[in-house]
Amino acid sequence: MTILVVEDDPDIGSLLRRGLGEEGYAVHVVDTGAAALPEARRLAPEAIILDVMLPDHSGIEICRSLRAEGFAMPIVMLSAKAAISERAEGLEAGADDYVVKPFAFGELVARLKTHMLRRSDAPQSGRYLTAAPLTLDLETRIARIGEAETRLTERESALLVVLMRAAGRPVARGDIFDQLWADQGGASLNVVDVYVGYLRHKLGEITPPGQQLIVTVRGRGFMFKADG
Repeated sequence: MTILVVEDDPDIGSLLRRGLGEEGYAVHVVDTGAAALPEARRLAPEAIILDVMLPDHSGIEICRSLRAEGFAMPIVMLSAKAAISERAEGLEAGADDYVVKPFAFGELVARLKTHMLRRSDAPQSGRYLTAAPLTLDLETRIARIGEAETRLTERESALLVVLMRAAGRPVARGDIFDQLWADQGGASLNVVDVYVGYLRHKLGEITPPGQQLIVTVRGRGFMFKADG
């Protein structure tokens, strides 16, 4: 699982990179607000730790921009400002939590894990659906890995949503058919295999060589094979 840290203090950035890495996360650190949004779009991280006082932009505004673009991952803000009004501003901007510096690393990790668990248990909403390394824009039906992207048809996108929401677990052909084709007169179970083939072809255009995102689990159906 990937965490994006936006923090201009090199000591804190190093602490978070090392500590979160030891917790098993892939950690990417940027030290400016200007880099935050492009990096969030590129990585589609599972969570963001965002400093409020950056040298070029306010973390509050970055948080608002992330939410406006449809990013639904947990955002934990860090700040030396402890006033209730300032905490409220961060939460109103869309942050899930507001941690005051100096902070205890263990407490920060515990809060972060709690928010990530809540999000994973809740139905995913917003414009973007992410199962690393893939992000699907639900409005444009563009699937993206890093800078590479491909546009899906409405039915391909619907199939990918079903598989991504069950990432790491096989979905039976019959279950997929019932969700997407049961109301289509004349459709047979074979249509699932046909569209899985279409989807594999398109995702293969943006997936690194040798990597397959949709795998067949013999006797159980198809599974989206997410990282982590």
